[in-house]
Amino acid sequence: MSSDFKLDAVKGHDSEDPEVGSLNGVHTILPERRATTLSDRLFRGSRAGHGEIVSILNEKRGHGSAKKSGPLLSGTAYCISSCSMILLNKVVLSSYNFNAGVSLMFYQNLISSVIVVLLGFSGVVTLEKLNWKLVRVWIPVNIIFIGMLVSGMYSLKYVNIAMVTILKNVTNILTAIGELYLFRKHQSQKVWTAMFFMIISAISSGITDISFDTLGYAWQISNCILTASYSLTLRRVMDEAKKYTRSGSLNEVSMVLLNNLLSLPFAAFLIIMFDEWEYIISVDVIKLPMFWVIATASGLLGLAISFTSMWFLHQTGPTTYSLVGSLNKIPISLAGLVLFKVPLSLPNLFSILFGLFAGIFFAKAKMS
Repeated sequence: MSSDFKLDAVKGHDSEDPEVGSLNGVHTILPERRATTLSDRLFRGSRAGHGEIVSILNEKRGHGSAKKSGPLLSGTAYCISSCSMILLNKVVLSSYNFNAGVSLMFYQNLISSVIVVLLGFSGVVTLEKLNWKLVRVWIPVNIIFIGMLVSGMYSLKYVNIAMVTILKNVTNILTAIGELYLFRKHQSQKVWTAMFFMIISAISSGITDISFDTLGYAWQISNCILTASYSLTLRRVMDEAKKYTRSGSLNEVSMVLLNNLLSLPFAAFLIIMFDEWEYIISVDVIKLPMFWVIATASGLLGLAISFTSMWFLHQTGPTTYSLVGSLNKIPISLAGLVLFKVPLSLPNLFSILFGLFAGIFFAKAKMS
């Protein structure tokens, strides 16, 4: 899951609808979500603490600081966790030549689920009790979530990080088109111009890619479609799911638990269907302690991404959510090229740089 991040998102937040509601595509602003911040939702269990937090937040909103800090903090957290996750997954899948992407996803999501459940039992966070109606509403977005993670795993195995970040620009285009048709949200001429640059950079980068891999590119295109679908569907599902909770709302931690916990049976089914369990039993790499250290670290970062992505989506919108990597694509691309010694041609390097520029231009156009 990569992202596009622009610090100036703070300036454009007020013009961004925080939530999209009804199924007919009409934009609906939900005041209760705009008014409550992350810490408010997480520690709702304590009435006294809740009252104090609300009081403090009301004072901050009076000065306008809450609106400014929310997108900045959530975007920064998402950016850092996303960058680290990509690098570690690349190490596991390529450097260790690990050929069980679904199993890696299962392990990461299992770690996330266990940690969230433990935090819930200890009272550190408040979790909504799961019920069948809530699970049934959440299953569609969870299926997309699984497809997004699995396709991302396999694309990262076959395609170098720099090309993955450039090709992910397609996600921004698909998300913007989805917002137009689903939510009637129109973009400026500058945004469409930037998206045209993104298309050119993606095509030219693919043509000039020395290490071009057809399977890897197919996985990446699938990942772009699924990522755009996830960000668009998630906003609708969040509004529908809260109707089936006792509190009348659904905090980020409960959403993280739903995503990761519900993915486990689906992932187990895929592991059996693709015979990955036989590979896991026989492969030698799982005997290396450092492999487990890196795989576990990637699981912890997976939890961070699940949490920060939902937090960031609450603070902004689907297009902004998919744009977060407009700045962090630069360091992650350079790090990927250097750390993994990717063979480059001069045209391919220029195509990658042009794609990074297109991403930044897109973010500026979107936030202007």
